[in-house]
Amino acid sequence: MQSIILLSTGTSKGGGYLAPRGVFLAMYMGLTVIWAFLNTFALNVIAFIDTISIWWQVIGGAVIVVMLPLVAHSTQPASYVFTHFETTPASTGIHNKAYAIILSFLVSQYSLYGYDSAAHLTEETKGAEINGPIAILTSLGIISVFGWAYILALTFSIQDFNYLYDKSNETAGQFVPAQILYDAFHGRYHNSSGAIVLLFVIWGSFFFGGLSITTSAARVVYALSRDGGIPFSRIWRKVHPKYKVPANAVWLCAVLCMLLGLPILKVNVLFTAITSVCTIGWVGGYAVPIFARMIMPKKNFKPGPFYLGRASRPICLIAFLWICYTCSVFLLPTIYPITWNTLNYAPIALGATLGVIMLWWLVDARKWFKGPVRNIGIQHDKV
Repeated sequence: MQSIILLSTGTSKGGGYLAPRGVFLAMYMGLTVIWAFLNTFALNVIAFIDTISIWWQVIGGAVIVVMLPLVAHSTQPASYVFTHFETTPASTGIHNKAYAIILSFLVSQYSLYGYDSAAHLTEETKGAEINGPIAILTSLGIISVFGWAYILALTFSIQDFNYLYDKSNETAGQFVPAQILYDAFHGRYHNSSGAIVLLFVIWGSFFFGGLSITTSAARVVYALSRDGGIPFSRIWRKVHPKYKVPANAVWLCAVLCMLLGLPILKVNVLFTAITSVCTIGWVGGYAVPIFARMIMPKKNFKPGPFYLGRASRPICLIAFLWICYTCSVFLLPTIYPITWNTLNYAPIALGATLGVIMLWWLVDARKWFKGPVRNIGIQHDKV
């Protein structure tokens, strides 16, 4: 959104408006409130929006992937795209290639974990034992194909790599894809209209993603509060009598989301920090049941209708090790030298959260929390 406004008002060189940190934070909070509002009062609309989201990202992504290299005045050779290596030490302070490779995997991880939304909505899905895993695998497949194609289109269309991070360029060095789009369309048509349209497509994907994440996060809070697993569970597990959604859980997630965004006023790597905290929280939770499946005796495991058979344990091992790897890397700094402005505060946020949870467990929760509440079997027996 910041880049769209900047290019629409004349670019950084042409007197365009670059939203300062305070305005950027206000936009962030405004979007969070919109997502929470829709998840509270417009659940039927969300179902329609989700349908729009699928076609928006498929068609819009295809347009970007096909159009961008065609519009670009020149394209990079395949040897550059697949073999050239850049660490951009001038902007990141990173000189070690091995460290850069490790960090490069993070570009796609928070996107690949979009399957999390499908997983958390299985309770509200018909035939969840089959359709749930299919939705997860479909999400992974679509994201992998389109995500890779999107990155390739951007990389092939780079005009001047060093100029992308230049603070004096047309997008003020704020968003590299925006500069690539601008260079392509301005180089061909001498205006930025096409870049603005495609940036709006990208922004739409972010909007739909934020809406889906809010839905998913609220369902997690509701599930935990239903089991009494978080403080003040009675409040968060309440379902709105009219709209039939966990409204209190939705707004709790919205408030926490806005609080996580407050460091935007000071920290320069906020996006990385927020995605790091959120991704570690989501993915770390999957490591527990996966590890339990690995060590569970075969005689105690009852497979469901969607079962991987003999491949189950090897896949679990690979998944567990990958989760451990990505969660560790998300805690690493992405810009050097490390200062208060470049600090990845994910370790601090994660450590503080885990510390509070452990303290709560030792002081109080261990005395009464017995794990998830089983209610499906009880209802089935009554029927």
